[in-house]
Parts: sequence; structure tokens; C-alpha cells
Amino acid sequence: MRAIRRLTVRPALPGPLEGLGELAGNLRWAWHPPTQDLFAELDAGAWADSGHDPLKTLSLVPRARLEAAAADEAFVAAVEAGVADLRRYLTTDRWYQRSAARAEGPEAAAWPRAIGYLSAEFGISAALPVYSGGLGILAGDHLKAASDLGVPIVGIGLLYRHGYFRQSLDRHGWQQESYPLLDPAALPVQLLREADGTPATISLAMPGGPDMVARIWVASVGRVPLVMMDTDVKENPQHYADVTDRLYGGNAEHRLRQELLLGVGGLRALRVFCRLTGHPEPEVFHLNEGHAGFLGIERLRELSVAEDGPQLDLATALEVGRAGTVFTTHTPVPAGIDRFPRTLVEQYFATAGGVTPGVPTEHVLGLGAEDYVGGDAGVFNMAVMGFRLAQRANGVSQLHGHVSREMFNGLWSSFDEDEVPITSITNGVHAPTWVAREVLELAVARGADPEGDDTEAFWRAVQEVPDAELWAVKRRQRERLAGEARRRLRASWLQRGATEAELAWTDSVLDPDVLTIGFARRAASYKRLTLMMRDPARLKALLLDPQRPVQLVIAGKAHPADDGGKKLIQDIVRLSDDPEVRHRIVFLPDYDIAMAQPLYPGCDVWLNNPLRPYEACGTSGMKAALNGGLNLSVLDGWWDEWFDGENGWAIPSADGLDDPERRDDLEAAALYELIENEVAPRFYDADASGVPTRWTDMLRHTLLSLGPKVLASRMVRDYVRLLYSPAAGSSRALGEDHAGARSLALWKRGVREGWGAVRVEHVEGSWVGPVEHEVPEVGDRLSVRAFVALGQLDPQDVAVQLVEGTAVDSDELVDVTTTDLARAESLGSGRYRFDTEIELAHAGPFGYTVRVVPRHAALATPAELGLVTYPR
Repeated sequence: MRAIRRLTVRPALPGPLEGLGELAGNLRWAWHPPTQDLFAELDAGAWADSGHDPLKTLSLVPRARLEAAAADEAFVAAVEAGVADLRRYLTTDRWYQRSAARAEGPEAAAWPRAIGYLSAEFGISAALPVYSGGLGILAGDHLKAASDLGVPIVGIGLLYRHGYFRQSLDRHGWQQESYPLLDPAALPVQLLREADGTPATISLAMPGGPDMVARIWVASVGRVPLVMMDTDVKENPQHYADVTDRLYGGNAEHRLRQELLLGVGGLRALRVFCRLTGHPEPEVFHLNEGHAGFLGIERLRELSVAEDGPQLDLATALEVGRAGTVFTTHTPVPAGIDRFPRTLVEQYFATAGGVTPGVPTEHVLGLGAEDYVGGDAGVFNMAVMGFRLAQRANGVSQLHGHVSREMFNGLWSSFDEDEVPITSITNGVHAPTWVAREVLELAVARGADPEGDDTEAFWRAVQEVPDAELWAVKRRQRERLAGEARRRLRASWLQRGATEAELAWTDSVLDPDVLTIGFARRAASYKRLTLMMRDPARLKALLLDPQRPVQLVIAGKAHPADDGGKKLIQDIVRLSDDPEVRHRIVFLPDYDIAMAQPLYPGCDVWLNNPLRPYEACGTSGMKAALNGGLNLSVLDGWWDEWFDGENGWAIPSADGLDDPERRDDLEAAALYELIENEVAPRFYDADASGVPTRWTDMLRHTLLSLGPKVLASRMVRDYVRLLYSPAAGSSRALGEDHAGARSLALWKRGVREGWGAVRVEHVEGSWVGPVEHEVPEVGDRLSVRAFVALGQLDPQDVAVQLVEGTAVDSDELVDVTTTDLARAESLGSGRYRFDTEIELAHAGPFGYTVRVVPRHAALATPAELGLVTYPR
């Protein structure tokens, strides 16, 4: 029998326990063990059955138990203390407020009042399943760390009716997807309401009408509000109601509608939220991937054509928007970028009645055009639009920054790759979410402050922990993982059609005393889920070694449309079904936050073997490292910059090998060699007390060397200092009346129109030393004169630069530095002489050239306009 309607009824809490509702309503509980303990103490069974979800726990607790708890003075006092602690957390000045108060001079004026952070997914907790993988987990960790630091961020995203899919396996090991319906009433979100109590909404004009309407929901992520929209409202026809049905589902038009809602609707929802709550309007916007890029188009509409806006011309509006916008790209391969047919985008931005009425369609299309060598004129590229709408952009590791500069060099084709204006801020992970309690307690017991700003001191406290204690903690974590894996494996087999009588073997799956290797990530081809299976016989020998066995715990989802990824999962499952090895290798379906939290601490080694350099960052290994796990990884993403030879192992990669099969063979063989000859011997080499001291030394070094670096708090501080504050400074420098933006837009137009006349006509160079000799020596001075024609441009509009460096065989310059030449003489007719003198500081092949680039105080980099002139 099926219900014709479904709704969620929230429990009515007795007066003394009303604070539990406040605690359950703020997602700080997701990383605050004392709050979790309160709900477990209320009803341990309900806490377990709810999957550690406070709201669900309250709905499962019998009324009699609630009444008994309300009469328990000690429990009521604990609830009141928990509420008081939460309120202190929400109101006390933290790192951001303290740092802003200490700032002086120009820096003091550049701390943003608020930052809008847009992402298609947010991985806060399994209780709010609006995430799929790494991008969402990163966004969730960003908000949590911002909350802990007091950074005034507002998250903006979508509330999906089904979230991402739940994964199960059929009897053949093939991935099956299901999409449970999410009832907002059962989630830790609140409907935003107008003053009269009606739901707050926004709307977007759609081709042919009617408008698409979205409600606005708010989740409290500690101090950070997360504003989300959903279109499942009665005003919408079904095809618009379905826009927020599934994360990353549907065809190209469905995805385009989602991204229009996220970008255009997201800014409108944020404006409504600020109006109704009094929250400061963001002056900096952070686009987390290209999905959110349409926010920039909506800002153009606000600034240029909105009735209540300042009515700027489009060029000025673009400068205002760019100055305060940061764009982060997470994609190391062109195939991972959202690209829509140009004709499809054109339909939604028709000037009359389009999504952003008044912004010319050709202007929108130009922002996403691949109008560079190798580009496709028929597509609209969301990442390209992101770069053009943001003055500052970054990749998510040092290597990824290099890959991004290379991949998008076409947008700044006149500049060498290392000058493309894409910087790097390496991702981090939120330690309170991902670090097991026992690991945190080791440091806290030795005086470390888990909420302090000195993260290096926190991890140094681990130095004092005896080897035996460290090793005992890791064994308890392996034991917990084994229990969780057995429970999940049994449930999966029952779902696949097995009977209880067949599953006694699952009780002995995984041994807490065996070296445990974890591997969990999306089943994308470049992540090479099955590289470890390249030589099945050799893998089996490692798993079943009588003296030094290895066990593997594997998890991950394939995109529903990716049959290749599903085949990789099936291959793993078939191996793990083999009775000979099934106690040593398990595949756990439905990988999510709830599974990940016991998985990372329970693994001794974290395996990552992508095709280099296709892993943008890869934060799963960071989570393992914070729990005393050692990384065994290809030098890609974050591991490429922070592997030091003692905090794990680097799998050699056969970069540049044309034959992918041969490359996989070589790298798989290297992986087996490392496990057999280095990893396993070190793990099993124990002293008389049973402690492998060489392993614990390596574990301790990992915590000390990586602990302070891989934190989301370090990442968010980097964003504040390197991107958010400079963006706020640039935005404010343009003036509240936008006079600076008008001037900048006019200046850029003049420079672009006049650049064709800019020429380096002649360069003279000579060297002089303290004594005469035939060739220059270290310490001699190089004098350079450049004769430059600027046409109608003023010398103040440009920088004439000496570019010097090491000259390689092709006369290409590497390791370059630049020095500005000073204007020495006006030669008439727009011609000038510029001079400089430098010291020859290094021996060896040396080369130099001269170039002209635009110069303006409001430019973030010399490459911003993409204009440069060299001698012909």
C-alpha cells in the first residue's frame, strides 16, 4: 500500500530539552564530539539507527525517554552547557576578527565585510546529502574552517530533491543507483520567510515563459550561513520543478538550468537573505568551479540595467564585478569542464526577456567564447567565462596551477605559461571533521589547544606520545574499521541476494593486525581504480603472504552514465568475491562522509595512483595523513609538493610514455615493488614489545611535517590573505561612486585601441667592468637602452621591462626576472628611450630581451589584458 502524500513530523521536545533542537539545527555538531555525545547519551540506539544524525535521533526517541531525560537534572545541565558553548562559539571573536583588529595601514582597509562562496555541492555531513565527491567535500571543509576562523563567508548552493545517488551492487557486482527523496523538513535547514511569514522566493525568466521560481533555504554551518535554493514548488511546471532534482544529472539543458539557478539565482537569493536577516552584503565573491560563473552576468545586470542599480555602462560594470571576484578551477583536463552549445546558451540570454534582461546576448556569449587557437567556436565554456569575469584565479595545488596555466594559456597567448595569471592555493581538509577522536586526544592530553591558531604547536605535541601508545591507537582504529566493514559488507551481500546462512565468512573479514591499505575515490578512468589488479597473481601473493600479508579496503562511485567506471568497480568486486582472498580485500558500496570518517583512521597506508598530472589536488590522502596514515602515491596533486622522502612513498610514474598499457604495466610493477620491499617490511618489523618503531617514527614525522600544511584552516587563511583581501582592496579602490571603475574601463579601451602602434624599435646593450676584459664576468654591469614607439599611448600607460634569465639551446629564457626600465628621453612623435642597468650576478649562459606591457595601479598582473610587445 502506497501513501498518496508523505511528510515529516518533527518531535515536540519537553521544555528542559528545547536546547537539543538548537544544537541539532546547527551543523557544528558534525565536527563537535561533545554535542554528538549528548545525542548518543539521550538514546544510544536511536543515535546509531539514525546514522548519527541529531534531527533523526530526536524523531526516533520514544516520548517516554524524552520525558525521563527532561527529568534528569544532570542531562538537562549538560544540554544547557552545550547550548551555552555553541552560543559562545557563534559570537566570540576568532582569528579573522583578531587579525583584522591588528591590521594597520592599507591592509586594515582590505578585510572584506563578507564573502559570497558559490558551489554546486557542499559536503558538510551525511545528514545533508547535497554532495557527490571531492569538490563538495572541499566546499564543505571551506565553510567549516571559515566558521572556526570567524571568516565572514556566506555559502550559496542548491538543495537537491534527491541529492546524489545511493550506490548498491547487483549479484554480478554491477553498480545500481537509487535516488531517495529528501524531505527538507527532515534536514538541518530552515525555510527563509518574508516578514509576513510567506516563503521567500526568487525567480528567473525562462525562454517562452513562465518564470522559474525557487524557494530559499538556510543551513547553519557553525557561524556560516549556507543559502540554498530548490525549484520543487507548485508555481513551477514539472520541467522547472525538476531542475533541482539530482546533483549532476540530466542532459545539457538540464545542467545549464541548474547553473543558471546557481549563478543568477544564487546572487538574487543572497540579496533576499541579506535583506531579511540584516547580514552584510558580500563585497567579494568566490566562484568554486565554473558551475557558478553566471553570477558574474547577474552582477552585470545589477550594475548596468537594474532599476535600483547604479546604471553603469557594461564596460564599467565589468570592471566593478571583476575586481571583487575570485575564480577557482579544479579541473586538470579539458573534458572535465562544462561546455554548452553556444546556440543553447543564446536561447536563455536573448536580450528581450532573457535570464538577465538588458545584458546584450552577444556580450554574454563573448565571455564564454573559445576564441583562441585550438578553441571551438560552437561552444560556450564555463571556465573561460569564470576567468574573464574574475580578476583573480587559482588552481588547487602547485602542480595543478602549472597545469591550469598551460591548459588556459590560449586566453593569454602572448605570455609564457609561468606568467599566465592563475595562481595556486593548495587545498586543505577540516581536521575536526576528519581526525579521529583518539588522535586529537593524544595531543590535547599533552596540553595542545585544538581551537588555537598555532597548529604547528598542536602537532608538535604528538612528539611526546610514546611509540606504544601511538601504535595502540592505530590498532584500535583498524579494529573499528574492520567492524564497520563487516557490517557494511554483510548488508551489501544481503542486498545482492545472499542469505544469512551464507555469510558467516564476513565475521572474519579484515584482521586488525594486518597492514591495511585504503583506496576510495570516484571511479573515473584517470584515477585508475584497478591499477592494483594489473597482475592478479602478484596481488594475491601480497594479500596472502604468510609472514607479511596486506589487506585492501576499496570504495567509490561511478557516475550513473559512466559504464566504463562501472566496469572498473565490477572488476574489483569480482576479485573481492573470490573465496581465496575475500577476507583480505573488500569493496564497500555507497561511499559517503559517514563511511569515510572511520575509513581514513583505520588505514595504515593511503593509496593514490592517478595518471599524472590529472589529479588536481586529491585531499583524501590529507585526511589519512592527519590520522597517522602514510601515503603511497604517484607524485601528483598535493603529494607532488609535500612528499619529502620520509612521510610516505612516491610511486614512480612513466610520464610521457605514449603506450598507456605499457605505462600502466610499469607503474603497477613499481607499486607492487614498493609494497613488497619497503611498505610491508617496515610495518612488520617490530621490536620486542611488538611495536614497529621504524613505522611509528615515520607516522610521527608524517603528523609533524604534514599536519600544519594540509589543514583547511591554512587554506582559508591563504584565501583571505592572497585573494579575498586583495579583491576587496581592488574593489574599494574603484570607489563607491565607481569613478575608478569608469576611469579603468576607459583606460583599458584606449590601451586596446592603441596597442597596435606599440613597437620596440631598437635595443642596445653593453657591459662594463672594473677592468677591461673580452667577455663579461660575474659582477660586471649590463647597461640596456630600448627605443620604443607608443603611438597615442602615454609612457605612464606602459611598463618597459628588461626580461633576463638563463638562455637554453633554443635561446628560450628560463628562470626569468623582470626589471622596469626608466624613461630617459622623449624622441618626439610618440617615441621614447628607456634605460636600465643591472649586475651580472650569475655565471653561465645568459640572455635578455625587452618587452612592453600595459601598466595601471588597478591591474592585478601585467598579463591581465593579454597584451605584450617584444622586439620584432
